[in-house]
Amino acid sequence: MNLMKYLTPTEHKFFVKPCRDISFEFIQDGYQIIHKYSKGKLYESEPKTICFDDLGTENNLKYYGNECNVMAEILLSRYDIFTVKKIQTHITTNLSASEIETYYGNRVRSRMREMFNLIAYDKTIKDKR
Repeated sequence: MNLMKYLTPTEHKFFVKPCRDISFEFIQDGYQIIHKYSKGKLYESEPKTICFDDLGTENNLKYYGNECNVMAEILLSRYDIFTVKKIQTHITTNLSASEIETYYGNRVRSRMREMFNLIAYDKTIKDKR
């Protein structure tokens, strides 16, 4: 995905944000981080395409004692934007579909089926990074 962001046409440009970085931002700044990445309004007023890198490396976090699955909330909100405005969201992950359901719930997994095209690699393939 890091390579693809340079190959896509201007109207489909996106940026890559590691999920762990989002969770660290949440610890520092709280629920406004969920709003920031849910709506994708990072630099302009219109939602933008985002690639969340390495989904599953973050943990459920607490902000002033309230526990939150930050990425699940962001993905559910991004689904709403997708259905209304067709703004895309990309993710990379090493999780299987059943692991995604375990970590994020059936609702998120169901929404992901509609939002994403899956590109899967065989477990025996060499890592191409």
